[in-house]
Amino acid sequence: MKIIDGKKIAEKIKDDLAKNIFELAKKEQRRPGLAVILVGEREDSKLYVSLKEKSAKEIGVDTSLYLISEADSEEDIINTINFLNQDEEIDGILVQLPLPKKFNTDKILKMIKPEKDVDGFSQSKDKFLFSPVVLSVDHSLADCKINLKDKKVFLFCNSNVFKNEMADFLLSKGARLDFIKKEELENILKNGKEDKKKNLYKRVKKNDILITAMGKPEIIDKNFLKDKMILIDIGITKLENKVLGDIKKADIEKLEGYFTPVPGGVGPMTIACLLKNVLQAYLFKK
Repeated sequence: MKIIDGKKIAEKIKDDLAKNIFELAKKEQRRPGLAVILVGEREDSKLYVSLKEKSAKEIGVDTSLYLISEADSEEDIINTINFLNQDEEIDGILVQLPLPKKFNTDKILKMIKPEKDVDGFSQSKDKFLFSPVVLSVDHSLADCKINLKDKKVFLFCNSNVFKNEMADFLLSKGARLDFIKKEELENILKNGKEDKKKNLYKRVKKNDILITAMGKPEIIDKNFLKDKMILIDIGITKLENKVLGDIKKADIEKLEGYFTPVPGGVGPMTIACLLKNVLQAYLFKK
């Protein structure tokens, strides 16, 4: 398997952004601004936010971090978003997910103005065509130099929002899509009869590209895989001292094809594409 080096691709994206922002900063009164809202004390969320802040500062994006306690009310988060919606120096607003269970995530995300929704959750596509995750998949496929027209893609997903957006992207490129949701996959693997499992394995193996975003460590094993596939692993799970993707790494080592490693694959590209959307939001105001 050939590695799709997400770190290298991300650095190229960030280098281009840094050059553009440097040129803009010479002409404008301010640089692009990103506001990050962090709710609660999840250690992984703190880590992801720190990585985003670090990358933003490296390329010249100003960042503001808003810390909200899990004990605070949903209204406190919404009030913060409304304040940032009105702030002319904030081009992008990011709410770090997941939120604590007591909060209504969909309601909160919908409060972000579409023109500042750099994570791409808004249903309005007037400003951002695709989210950073989908843009990362696009960069991954471009690295493989593959034409998506008539290619068969299988998607393992855990939400309709992700499935629908990924379908829009893939179909716009002429690909053919099949998918299964996490709950159905888990049920077949745990409770399904052998013939049902075998039918699923055959169904998946008919595809040229597998994209998985379930957060179920190494659930995709050799039964789903074949030579010359492109494997894009968006899932990430921390177990003790290990970071694992959805795809079982030991089962792909002897196969031909391409894959995004976990860590070091889609993750760095997603942060770079988020910052690309921040710059785009900044330019929309001009």
